[in-house]
Amino acid sequence: MLRGAECKHESLSDIDIIQERRKINNRTPISCSYALDKVERNAIRLKRSLQEKEKITFGKLRNDIIKPGICTLCGACASTCESISLDDGEPKLTGKCTACGVCYNQCPRTITTEEGLIGSLRQAYAAKSNLKEIKGQDGGVVTAMLAYALEEGLIDCAIVTSRSEKEPWKPVPIVAKTYEDLLHSSGSIYSHSMTMDALMSAIRQGMNSIAFVGPSCNIDAVYKMQKSPRGFLHMFMRAKILKLGLFCMDSFDYKGLKQFIEGKNMHLDDIESMKIRKGRFEVITSGGMESFDLKELDNFRSSSCKYCTDMASENSDISFGGVGTPQGYTSVLVRSSIGYEIFNEAADCGYIDARVIEEEEMQRILNLAKMKKVQMYALHRRQQN
Repeated sequence: MLRGAECKHESLSDIDIIQERRKINNRTPISCSYALDKVERNAIRLKRSLQEKEKITFGKLRNDIIKPGICTLCGACASTCESISLDDGEPKLTGKCTACGVCYNQCPRTITTEEGLIGSLRQAYAAKSNLKEIKGQDGGVVTAMLAYALEEGLIDCAIVTSRSEKEPWKPVPIVAKTYEDLLHSSGSIYSHSMTMDALMSAIRQGMNSIAFVGPSCNIDAVYKMQKSPRGFLHMFMRAKILKLGLFCMDSFDYKGLKQFIEGKNMHLDDIESMKIRKGRFEVITSGGMESFDLKELDNFRSSSCKYCTDMASENSDISFGGVGTPQGYTSVLVRSSIGYEIFNEAADCGYIDARVIEEEEMQRILNLAKMKKVQMYALHRRQQN
């Protein structure tokens, strides 16, 4: 192409070249007009495609962003929708809203992308344990995967949370070195566990390859210790940590949880398992199941949870949760290369039964993650009222 262009002007005089350039310049306005038309057409296509996915009105932008005072006045909404204008220091609807969602999807303060909601990932699975001994929360996949890694010598130990023998359902972090340790720690406990203390204990014992299990706040602690220039794990490079994150919406103060249970004429000793599902707090005993509205536990909710926006443990190697997939299965979000290899090896060796997650199931995960992400905005609104 370059040679062809050179040959075209080989016999032209300087005047001819100037005239050629003028012709090109004269065509520029036509090109710009075409480009503008193309932008308009793309905008129309975008509106149509968004309308097909979800109806989002300007009212949602107003309630989520403008009213709470979160709007940055960048003008992204007004510049992409002819029905919105900036008036008296805030975006206002001046024409008919078609619920196309364009304004909401341009705003820098809304969260609309999959990665923005659950972090980056390589693959997502629905999985369950194939080991009969494991009675974990939902699919028991975390315990099964740890069992594989421990038995194959891929890890020296696992930092998990067990229950206190003296105080029922009080979380106790342990350094699990055997299959029996893992079985004893299966299932969810909805109170904070000082897992970092157990991690430091494992490192002091000379453990180098360690699997660490915890919700996003605990995973973030490990991540910061790895990445911060003054982080302990950054300075102590011999310790390799496999971070296994747990989906988490809320955690409760142990004393408060005990008070709530006893206030319902139940004893912690009698409880076999606890679950949070679809806005309900489920307590399973030998006599059956009791279900309570999760709002009843608001007074016992950990204060730090009010400021957390990470449902899916985004800084982990793999995240696990009982959201999205059918009962008896675990949703698994594989993020890192090492996480991908170990999870798939465990599946290949028969410890885990896994399939790629379906779009419908992923959408349920995204919906819950979005609830957690906008929690800070909701808190700001409550403080204003």
